Amino acid sequence: MEYNYTDFRDLLAYKKAFEQACDIFDLSVAFPKEEKYSLTDQIRRSSRSVCANLAEAYRKRDYFKHFLLKITDCLGENSETLVWLDFSLKHKYVNENEYNKQIGLNEEVGKLLSYMYNNPEKFGVLPL
Repeated sequence: MEYNYTDFRDLLAYKKAFEQACDIFDLSVAFPKEEKYSLTDQIRRSSRSVCANLAEAYRKRDYFKHFLLKITDCLGENSETLVWLDFSLKHKYVNENEYNKQIGLNEEVGKLLSYMYNNPEKFGVLPL
């Protein structure tokens, strides 16, 4: 079998998730110091994990079950990011406009990941 190397960074889901992770880093710089090891660390990790897990999923396309597992990991991390955004708004660490922007981006990433999960063959994954 010939391996077709394409870059996971070309995936729209990756581009949007990366954009959100960078936005979240920029937003979280202003979070209070007492949040450094809790909210700040958690929201940065979860948003970045979407990108990292997507890269792993894409490189494991030869393994149907592993691909789906890594995409579900992406979905889980994306949902975790949503929770931390909710906390950020509740405690007024982000304003409502920025929150709404990030929620929209988070939902878009979730839809793109769900599409990948439901249509793996479109991403070079062969079903069992």
